[in-house]
Amino acid sequence: MNFDFDTPIPRRETGCIKYDRRPELDPFWVADMDFASAPPIIDALHRRIDHGIFGYAQAHEGLNDAVLTYLRDRRNATVPLDQIVHLGGLVPALSLAGRAFCQPGEAIMTCTPIYPPFLGVHRDASAELITVDHILTGENWSFDWEAMERAVTPATRLFLLCNPQNPLGRAFSPAEIQRIADFCERHDLILISDEIHCDLIFDESATPHFSALNLPERFAERTITLLSPSKTWNIAGLGYAYAVIPNESVRRKFRAASGHTLAEINALSYYAAEAAYRHGEPWRLELLAYLKQNRDSLIDFIRTRCPGLTVRHSDATYLAWLDASALGHPNPALHFEKSAGLFLSDGAFFGWPQHIRFNFGCPHARMLEGLEKIAAAL
Repeated sequence: MNFDFDTPIPRRETGCIKYDRRPELDPFWVADMDFASAPPIIDALHRRIDHGIFGYAQAHEGLNDAVLTYLRDRRNATVPLDQIVHLGGLVPALSLAGRAFCQPGEAIMTCTPIYPPFLGVHRDASAELITVDHILTGENWSFDWEAMERAVTPATRLFLLCNPQNPLGRAFSPAEIQRIADFCERHDLILISDEIHCDLIFDESATPHFSALNLPERFAERTITLLSPSKTWNIAGLGYAYAVIPNESVRRKFRAASGHTLAEINALSYYAAEAAYRHGEPWRLELLAYLKQNRDSLIDFIRTRCPGLTVRHSDATYLAWLDASALGHPNPALHFEKSAGLFLSDGAFFGWPQHIRFNFGCPHARMLEGLEKIAAAL
C-alpha cells in the first residue's frame, strides 16, 4: 500500500491547539502530526458514528482482545485482562500515580529534559520534585547514575521514566532499563514507565524497544507501564490510553486515587484504538519510513545550514531536540517566534533552557519550509 503523507491537510480553524492556539505563528511545537489517521481507524469511526448513539461506554471485547494481542505480539508480554486499567490519557495517569503513592512532602523523581507534565504532576500530590539531567555517554543520551544516587532521598516514592525518551528520542537499552529497575528496587520506588512512543522507533533491529513489561518478574510488583496508540496513529485527541499494573495492591491504590476526578472515556476512542492495533500496521510502517527520511533531512539541514544549532541522532519519535545555547539568546524559542514567526517548543518547559523542540511529523516540504525560516533567522 502507498499512503499519502505529502499532501497538506488544512488544519487552521478546526479547533486544534497546534494551529489555533497561536494562529499568527507557523507551528512546529506540540506532539501532534499533520497526517490523517490510518484509513482503517477512520472507517471504524464511521461505522461507530453510523450507530448514532454515544452514551457512556466501556471497553468492549474487541478492544480488550486487540490490546492483549498487541501486548503479546509487539511487546512480548502475556498480560491477564485484569491487569489492564483503561484511561482517558497518559498525563492523568502520571498525576494519578503521584496521588496514589505519595503523601504530602514526599518526592517524585525523574530525569531531564523531559515531557513537561512530568515536571508538574508532583503538585497534584503536594509532593516534592527531584530531577537529574540526562548525560551523553559516547554518542547516546543515558542516565547519570552517580547523580541519581546522590539525589534520591528516603522520602522518594516514584520514578517517572519516559522510554522512548521525549524529547531526546532515545530508545533505552535493556541494560539501562534493568539498571533503572534495580535503582527503584534498591530505593523502594514505584517505577512509572511511559512508553507512548514505543511504536515510533525507526530501526527496531538496531534499537528495539525494551518495555518495563519485559523486566524480570520480581520487578512486576513495583511497575506501572503506560501505553497508548495515540501518538503513533495520530489519534491523541480521542483520548485513550491504558496502564498495565501486575501487582493487585498497586493496581487497587492506583484506581482508588482517581476518586471522582476522571471523566468517562470517549465512546469513539475504544474503536479507534482497536482499529489501530488490529489493522494499522501497514500504515505505521510506511509512516516510520517517511519520518525517518524527515529525520535524516532535518539532521543534515541543521548541521549544514544552521550554525549555532546542534542536533543529535535520534532513535525514535517525530520530535527533534535542538541545542541553541551557542546562539547566546536568553530564550531561543522566543527569538525564532519574533524573527521567523515560528511556534516551537521552549526547552525551558522540559527543564533545559537554551534548547528547542521541533516537530517534524508533517509533510516533507512543510518541514523544509520551517527549517528554511530557522536558517533565515540565523
